[in-house]
Amino acid sequence: MKILVTGGAGFIGSNFIHHILLKYPEHEVVNLDLLTYAGNLENVKRWEGDGRYRFVKGDITDAGTVDPLVAEADAVIHFAAESHVDRSILDPEAFIRTNVIGTYVLLEAARKNGLKRFHHVSTDEVFGSLGQGDAPFDEHTPYDPRSPYSASKASSDHLVRAYHETYGLPVTISNCSNNYGPYHFPEKLIPLAITNLLEGGTVPVYGDGLQVRDWLHVEDHCRAIADILERGTIGETYCIGGNGERPNIWIVKKLLEILGEGEDRIEYVKDRPGHDRRYAIDFSKIRNELGWEPSVDLEEGLRKTVAWYRDNEDWWKRVKSGEYRDYYERQYGK
Repeated sequence: MKILVTGGAGFIGSNFIHHILLKYPEHEVVNLDLLTYAGNLENVKRWEGDGRYRFVKGDITDAGTVDPLVAEADAVIHFAAESHVDRSILDPEAFIRTNVIGTYVLLEAARKNGLKRFHHVSTDEVFGSLGQGDAPFDEHTPYDPRSPYSASKASSDHLVRAYHETYGLPVTISNCSNNYGPYHFPEKLIPLAITNLLEGGTVPVYGDGLQVRDWLHVEDHCRAIADILERGTIGETYCIGGNGERPNIWIVKKLLEILGEGEDRIEYVKDRPGHDRRYAIDFSKIRNELGWEPSVDLEEGLRKTVAWYRDNEDWWKRVKSGEYRDYYERQYGK
């Protein structure tokens, strides 16, 4: 199978490329990424020179770039997205452009070229916010996005379903909970906390820190997407959860414990506007239909993630300093 991965230089996309090329030696991957601030080719440099891998720098909103790549592919795995809620509050337009228009351009290319498979990677944030006693999200939960980011992802989900219903495009969708693990850009809670602590700094915590998230290790997420690609039912949506529902402050205190630091390193800051209180996912469908379930326990996964950042200090320091942006020019000379 020849797979076009959009956003393959980002956090989850790069981990998916590692998963596919390591587990499925017969597959080929084309990585399409615009290399915005969160795209880092150092994430996938181990595959440079491998005949099964090719990188293309390009914008998913540019049909001239997208069409020939989709025409060559058997499947598209669509990760590319603006994904940071805080940034969506400051600059919603970029999220509409990439997440809505970009998805439309990809779907049109898939329709025109008779693509065999289109998988759209989405988020649990499209479902809104849960109360403490509410049942977890599942595939039948009504959409209730509450930020420009989640609204843009909800829009893209609806487009994908519409192309299946209207044109018969062979699609699947997955809505995942919060990911963590290697190559996570250090603006999100876990990598920001780890790297700040390793640098001797503090960890910012929004409000009271009691916002609850369901944490999913990125390796488990990639395995789930591969299972959906291989055995998922066309036209269906699968919710992917990590069985790791914890408040943000629990995560921070556990990282402090792992790193041998005290709670004086916590810095409580003003909560962000419209901050969803709780997410949780019921992943019964993917477990019952495909036999998938998370394999990485949250505490084990946090220890593994801390170890990865300790062992890859050069990587995250280049990200924080901005030096990683020069990698494309150094490698490709343009």
